Amino acid sequence: MPVRQGHKWYCQLLLDLNRYTLLEELAAKRGKKVTALIRDLVYLGLQTALPPDEYKAAEEADAELWAESVRRRVQGRMRSRELDS
Repeated sequence: MPVRQGHKWYCQLLLDLNRYTLLEELAAKRGKKVTALIRDLVYLGLQTALPPDEYKAAEEADAELWAESVRRRVQGRMRSRELDS
């Protein structure tokens, strides 16, 4: 069962040993963590499996959620600095 973490979802994925080893090797070659590579591969799979406008709309909505999250963090830090002053 996926668990919500902020605006993202945390899910567990079980992979067979030898194919996971392939992921580890590929991630090392690309200078990435395995989880980052898996995320990139899942997003690439979605991009090819779905109509372009549907995927693009989801991608843009996710980008807006991220930008809003960053804005809230910056505002929180600014308020914290004002209170410390």
